[in-house]
Amino acid sequence: MSLSHLCFYSAFTFSGLGLAFHRTHLISALLCLESMMLSMYIPLSVWPIENHSPSFTLVPVLMLAFSACEAGTGLAMLVATTRTHGSDHLHNLNLLQC
Repeated sequence: MSLSHLCFYSAFTFSGLGLAFHRTHLISALLCLESMMLSMYIPLSVWPIENHSPSFTLVPVLMLAFSACEAGTGLAMLVATTRTHGSDHLHNLNLLQC
């Protein structure tokens, strides 16, 4: 395993661990999700260069577009949650409350 692969895997793992253990605020969960997407984007964009592939793949571009949509949706949810509940604490959110 090369050093770059180790960096990609460790970045994804640490982002997943951050999402699992630091779920007090919605913004920290969104940042962990965004770092997971970026840690997946970098290897997908480097892969055609490593394999000397002449064809350009659109997978990294599509993933970056979905990541931007996810970030916009997450920020909209953050603003709506802050307006309705007064904070972005995840323990205050309950689907059973109206």
